[in-house]
Amino acid sequence: MKAVQVPTAHELKIIEQERPMIQTNDEVLVKIKRVGICGSDMHIYHGTNPLATYPRIVGHEVAGEVVEVGSAVESLQVGDHVVVEPINYCGECYACRKGRPNVCEKLSVFGVHEDGGMREYAVLPEKQLHAVNKELSWDEIVLAEPYSIGAQAVWRGNVEAGDTVLIQGCGPIGICILKLAKIAGATVYMTDLSEERMAFAKESGADVVIDAGKDSVKDRIFELTNGEGPNVVIDAVGLPATVELSIDLVSPAGYVVVLGFDERPSSIPQLPITKKEVTIVGSRLQTNQFGKVVELLNSGELKSDGLTTHKFALADVQEAFTFVEKNPDKVRKALVVFD
Repeated sequence: MKAVQVPTAHELKIIEQERPMIQTNDEVLVKIKRVGICGSDMHIYHGTNPLATYPRIVGHEVAGEVVEVGSAVESLQVGDHVVVEPINYCGECYACRKGRPNVCEKLSVFGVHEDGGMREYAVLPEKQLHAVNKELSWDEIVLAEPYSIGAQAVWRGNVEAGDTVLIQGCGPIGICILKLAKIAGATVYMTDLSEERMAFAKESGADVVIDAGKDSVKDRIFELTNGEGPNVVIDAVGLPATVELSIDLVSPAGYVVVLGFDERPSSIPQLPITKKEVTIVGSRLQTNQFGKVVELLNSGELKSDGLTTHKFALADVQEAFTFVEKNPDKVRKALVVFD
C-alpha cells in the first residue's frame, strides 16, 4: 500500500508499505478515504513541531471504511463509516484519572508521536473509532477531528447560552470554535488580519468581525459589550500579544482559553487576573468531544459550509503541501483523497 511519509524536515515522499494486519482482538482495519491537512502536519513538514519524531507518516484528521474487525469488537462492523479519535493514553496517570486523557503523561497522538492516517489502510483500537451516518459525505465527516478541537475550546471556556465570546483568529480552528460556540447559544465576535478569512467568518455565523490591523480591538469590543468585555476569550492565534489582550479584555468572572504552542513568554500583570477573578485555561486536542461532534454531524446541525476549499489526489500530495504552504490565506481546509 501507499503512504505519505515525512522522513525528515522539509521532505515528503510517497512510500510503499505492507498493508497492516489486525494483531489483537480489539483492533479494526480501516480503508482510508479522506485525510485533512492540518497546521500541525505542516509544522511536522517544516520541522517546527517540537512533539513529532521522524520519520513520520502524518495525518490525524481521518475518515475511512471498516474492512475487518477483531473478534472482541462490539461497536463496529464491516462497512461502517468511521472517523478517527487520534489520541492514545495510559488510563492510569493523574491526568487520565481526572478524566483528561488528552494530556496523559504518556500521550501518543496519531500522526505525531506515531504513524498517522495518510496511508491507504490503518489498524486502530476500537476505542479510537467512531461510526458516523453513512449518508454523510466523506468530505463532511473528515472534519470531525478539527470540530472536536473547537468543541474542546468551547467546553474549556464553559461557554453557555447568552454568553459573549471573542475568538481571536478566523483560521480553520477559529471557524470550528465559532460553529460550536454558536451551537451553544453564544454571541460571537472574531478578529483577524485577513479580509478573506474575516469574510468567511461572517458567512459562517460570526455576529461581528473586527479587523485587528485597522481597528482597536479593545475599543470595539468594549463598545460591543457595553464596557463589560466578553465573558469568554478564546485565543486561536496563540501569540504573546494575543494572550495579553485576552486577559485585558475578558469580563469579570470570565474565562480565557489559550490554544497553540508558542514558547515565547507573555507579559501578564497579576492585577486584572485577581481583580476580575479570571479563569485562564489551556486547551489541547479534545476530551470526550467526539461523541458530541458525531451527534451534531449526524443531525445535520454541524456542516462544513465551505470550510473545505481544496482537494488533492494522493499522487499529488507534494503539490498539496506546497500549495497549503504558499497560500495560507486561500486555503481553509485541504483534503487528500484516497478513493
